[in-house]
Amino acid sequence: MTEETFVPAASEWYYPSDEVVKNAYIQDYDAAYAEAMADTPAFWAKRAETLDWYQKWDKVLDDSNAPFYKWFVGGKTNIVLNALDRHIKTWRKNKLALIWEGEPGDKHTYSYWRLWQEVNKFANVLRSMGVKKGDRVTIYMGRIPELVIAMLATAKIGAVHSVVYGGFSEQALADRIEDAQSRVLVTCDGAWLRGNIVELKKIADQAVHKSPVVEHVVVVKRTGHDVHMQAGRDFWYHDLMALPIASTNSETEVMDAEDPLFILYTSGTTGKPKGILHTHGGYQVYTSTTLQWTFDIKDEDRWWCAADPGWITGHSYIVYAPLILGATGFMYEGAPNFPYPNRWWKLVEEYGITILYTAPTAIRGLMRFGDAWPKRHNLSSLRLLGSVGEPINPEAWKWYHSVIGGNKLPICDTWWMTETGGFMITPLPSVGLKPGSCTRPFPGIIADVVDDEGNSCPPGVEGKLVIKNPWPGMLRTVYGDPERMVKTYFSTYAKQGWYLAGDSARRDEDGYFWIIGRIDDVIKVSGYRLGTAEIESALVSHPSVAEAAVIGVPDEVRGNVIYAYCLPRAGVAISEELVDKLKQHVRDEIGPIAVPAKIEFVSVLPKTRSGKIMRRVLKARAMGMPEGDTSTLEE
Repeated sequence: MTEETFVPAASEWYYPSDEVVKNAYIQDYDAAYAEAMADTPAFWAKRAETLDWYQKWDKVLDDSNAPFYKWFVGGKTNIVLNALDRHIKTWRKNKLALIWEGEPGDKHTYSYWRLWQEVNKFANVLRSMGVKKGDRVTIYMGRIPELVIAMLATAKIGAVHSVVYGGFSEQALADRIEDAQSRVLVTCDGAWLRGNIVELKKIADQAVHKSPVVEHVVVVKRTGHDVHMQAGRDFWYHDLMALPIASTNSETEVMDAEDPLFILYTSGTTGKPKGILHTHGGYQVYTSTTLQWTFDIKDEDRWWCAADPGWITGHSYIVYAPLILGATGFMYEGAPNFPYPNRWWKLVEEYGITILYTAPTAIRGLMRFGDAWPKRHNLSSLRLLGSVGEPINPEAWKWYHSVIGGNKLPICDTWWMTETGGFMITPLPSVGLKPGSCTRPFPGIIADVVDDEGNSCPPGVEGKLVIKNPWPGMLRTVYGDPERMVKTYFSTYAKQGWYLAGDSARRDEDGYFWIIGRIDDVIKVSGYRLGTAEIESALVSHPSVAEAAVIGVPDEVRGNVIYAYCLPRAGVAISEELVDKLKQHVRDEIGPIAVPAKIEFVSVLPKTRSGKIMRRVLKARAMGMPEGDTSTLEE
């Protein structure tokens, strides 16, 4: 191929240009995968050797107590050694590490040198409060640079951070503080979102009241509005950072490769959230490798992962992996459509963003406003696009590719989880793409689609997605409850020792994976298993629908029937005629078995703050049942 753009074929293949392939870090996926499979521990050891270690490991992988695997056993390191310390000894000390813009338009930049200094200062502040190696620090903030600084400072001194998304309820925050037994909470007075102040300090106060284990609260002044400050407990961040104790000299704690780095709570189908624990050694190797290979990060790039640091996407690909690679990252505080739907495209143009990584929910949300908003801006700086969080429907994929990518940019649609630490199934920029498919496993990962007995499903047949081998970025345990980790992720295929992802998927004849949805997001109608994502994709492919969510509700005759919630595009008139048209559209796209029994139009869908639609909430509402734990809801 000699064209500079992707060329769609009749089979929906999209191929990268020769230039993209030539400049890609990995130009031959098959060769890289073969190398990784020939000797997987040696493959990961080679990746680890690109990083700095205080002491090299004795053994790459200890699988003697599976599924509690250990990586780089005997190795001594600290993720901050690679994210900051090593860069300030090179020319990168004067390179921009972080560019930030607040929703009101204020701006800050941090070179690697300045970020290193700020992290050292806050590390000394935490030490002065008695925080030591192994202690837990809870962080509850808006999307501001001090959140990144707090994470890095906690890691630097060997403590364990637990970041709670700034917007969770006081009960959700209190539960997470209590579970981690955090004596220090770092928060801010408030955060800007859609022109309004989110009262974070007020929520934090209520949470601390419910979980009095907290002894110290550090408060960043972001919005400047009046907040309650309890004497002896609450301290302003800027006051502490001005004290002599906040020296720019701070030793980085030497950590064992398997020492805990952070706890991140993820919602389960029942019960309290699970505290997923990741460690210093394997996590730093895995996240930095996956980012470098998948998004081809170069020194001249400006990387924008438009997630929040409070989620695993932000942990791995806003904070740690970009800094380990010496990249320049961009972070924006507020909503993508505030004050107008061109806010993101204006930022891409202004800052010369070269790689944009975001969620299908955001893509569909901005797609609702039409093509005119992005077309007002020069997006020619972009060279790669990415997707994360849920399966991306082909309609949104094509809009993202054509309108934002100018019909020429590869879209790296990544599948992974909080538990995996980094990308698991993902295209490298040099491979052919199919809209809606996350393509093939990352080198070093053995993924499969299997039936209930563990047999590999034939091409096109839906089954359970499993990972058949350990990887360095995998979770080590559920904090305080190792049995829950085994039961949740390794009990279904205990005999084989496989990790159960909890997603249903299928593979096509080319070996490409198609994620259908959560295993509990499969509807069985008249004996047929239908994936929610497939029906939702059909609905969204209609020009009147911006977003859709479907659930199954019990039916005496068919077992279940399909109940669809649709978010109409701007300007679309709701009518019974439209309902009939949508039903016919689904019939045409999938077949009569998939036609919803009921379609309800809504103005908003219940989502987690990471962008995932909470179908169990919709099901509870449809059936008049209690909604259960809604602490992870955005609205």
